[in-house]
Amino acid sequence: MRPFRYLVAVAGLALLVGASAAAQTGDPCTGTPSATRLFVDVVNVRKAEGLIAVTLYADDRSKFLAHRGSLYVGRAPASAPTTEVCIYVPQPGIYGLAVYHDADADRSFDRNGLGLPKEGYGFSNNPPVIFGLPSFSKVRLSVPRTDMRTSVRLRYP
Repeated sequence: MRPFRYLVAVAGLALLVGASAAAQTGDPCTGTPSATRLFVDVVNVRKAEGLIAVTLYADDRSKFLAHRGSLYVGRAPASAPTTEVCIYVPQPGIYGLAVYHDADADRSFDRNGLGLPKEGYGFSNNPPVIFGLPSFSKVRLSVPRTDMRTSVRLRYP
């Protein structure tokens, strides 16, 4: 019985040391680690307050902007005028991004009584949003390799 307890203690210590080492590496990316990272430069950030949220969508127009339709939401502290957010994507492929400035850091996109945005927002490929939200075909982004970089410009109400 003693050797088993010793092994459990050693395994637990190894996990703690591994977690500490991972924290010290300062991996700038969020999400489930994969071999494919995407760097998103969010430009036109008005204030260095709150968070910048980058929502990743799979290549499926029926899930774009749908409740629980995203693959992942990555967040990073806002810095003005540009915030770099790195997210892991499952693999090279086609994705869509919706970004917003969560200025009050409440982890939700704030809207007014009419349902209009109260916080800055943007999409991959920076499509016009004059007459409503863009379709998925306008925001489709090819991520053919790791460490690709794209830029999303925020629009504020």
